[in-house]
Amino acid sequence: MGALAILVFLSGCSPVRKVNRHLNNQFQNEAHSNQFTGILLVDATSRDTLFSLNAEKYFTPASNVKLFTLYAALKTLPDRVPALKYARHRDSVYVVGTGDPSALHPDLMDSTALKFIRGFPHVTMVNSNLTDPAWGPGWSWDDFDAYYMPGRSAFPVHGNILRLIGYPDSLHVSPSIFRDSLSPRRGGRARSQLRNVFLRTPSPGDTLDIPLRISGQLERDLWAAFSGRVIVRGDTLPPTPLETLPGMASDSLYAKMMKESDNFIAEQLMLLVSGTQSDTLSFEAARDRVLEEFLPGMPQVPRWVDGSGLSRYNLFTPESVVFLLDKLYREFPEPRLFALLAQGGQDGTLAEWYRDSASPYVFGKTGSLSNNHNLSGYLVTLSGKRVCFSMMNNHFTQPSDVIKENMQELLQWVRENY
Repeated sequence: MGALAILVFLSGCSPVRKVNRHLNNQFQNEAHSNQFTGILLVDATSRDTLFSLNAEKYFTPASNVKLFTLYAALKTLPDRVPALKYARHRDSVYVVGTGDPSALHPDLMDSTALKFIRGFPHVTMVNSNLTDPAWGPGWSWDDFDAYYMPGRSAFPVHGNILRLIGYPDSLHVSPSIFRDSLSPRRGGRARSQLRNVFLRTPSPGDTLDIPLRISGQLERDLWAAFSGRVIVRGDTLPPTPLETLPGMASDSLYAKMMKESDNFIAEQLMLLVSGTQSDTLSFEAARDRVLEEFLPGMPQVPRWVDGSGLSRYNLFTPESVVFLLDKLYREFPEPRLFALLAQGGQDGTLAEWYRDSASPYVFGKTGSLSNNHNLSGYLVTLSGKRVCFSMMNNHFTQPSDVIKENMQELLQWVRENY
């Protein structure tokens, strides 16, 4: 066999061509004919494209949007989240909301801001610096009482939720000021649509999280209740320059957002990002800065309308998601990056999938809405290669577990053969 023939033969048997040929054959069948599927797999080191299907088309990304929120936060926020901004004025303090979601969050319980506020006899709170409504555009109003949809705010506390924990002989209510607002009924909604009247309680052994109908006045009332201080409304600041109070470790917030797909943390992180440029909190300001300053040259500019992916107005392409994954992989150490993501067979939204007895091999972010399921992240192959991938499945009518099983089989095959 001549040298040229040998070269052609070897290239035809290359791992890249093998993956491409196998996946092309897989997608010739009818399993994906009644849904819209987009896939892109790229070697993280060589940047060779292993397989591409509809990668330049726009999809509803759901919580894959949180990858962009993560990148925005990593690029702009310090190692410790800005808990609040403040200005001392004689024996009083003016505090300004940064959007920090960790303050007395029932799963995080950061008390940095609380301890600070308790150190002053007079507290004036400026929490009117949020320009966005509590809900993002395109959020489903019908989910107003669902645990995954707390509203955005400038100075959140306790995750902007009521947490009820059922015990055999008692009910734990937090924040406790809502104990007299319980009016349980059989079935129906968990909360009144327009008021903080709560219509459901958990059974013994269960926990129920219900979003609060938040307002500036309620924020001040809650902080007053937790701190034991009288907190008054402030619309203007003294001429003294604002200082920043560092809060909890930022990576702790990022990991909770990415592993558990926490929508509230995602939305508040984008407000924190906007606060690095001014005292005004605005999702759009944060998004525009990230796209212009950190993500120029993205293959297809996304329609990016919120930080969590709750909105069906969001539109992203697999190619743009992989573009972001490539930037994350090259700009941040792999151990730190992989630790922030859900790990197959280990934790978060991937705990029941991509299991391996030795070590996790999929690190990523799921994204699910009804009739939509996506997964984007990193695959570690048996040969030690790293693959950036984005797989998007929109408009299917099968059970989502069927989609997840197909995705798992695909990534397992690539892991073993590339």
